[in-house]
Amino acid sequence: MTLSPFHLAIPVYDLAAARTFYGEVFGLEEGRSSTQWVDFNFYGHQLVIHEHPKTASQESVHSNPVDGHDVPVPHFGIILGWQQWEALAERLKSFGTQFVIEPYIRFQGQVGEQATMFLFDPCGNALEFKAFKDMSQLFAK
Repeated sequence: MTLSPFHLAIPVYDLAAARTFYGEVFGLEEGRSSTQWVDFNFYGHQLVIHEHPKTASQESVHSNPVDGHDVPVPHFGIILGWQQWEALAERLKSFGTQFVIEPYIRFQGQVGEQATMFLFDPCGNALEFKAFKDMSQLFAK
């Protein structure tokens, strides 16, 4: 399957903290930037952080129950290869990352089994990173 890169622009109320987080903690390559926004190579996709006043979802977290955990909504992320996901989990732990949902295997032994973890960036944007050992399970019911 060939995927086209997506473009996602998110609000951040502290551009410097968000720039450090995505650049240093995640190790994402920085692209173009200005005094109000920064592009990052987000695993082959274009993630742009835009300076913006705090949003309602950054102020007060909403969540929905999934597999016994409170999943923050809205959120975004990427599906990585299994080994990439494990390496990212270790990298984030080495930076002392506070997880909303610690890295674990969701739906273990069931259709759609996946590795997942949730965290917030410094501006309250929720991120999810997941992996499937069997990518054919991505949309399985």
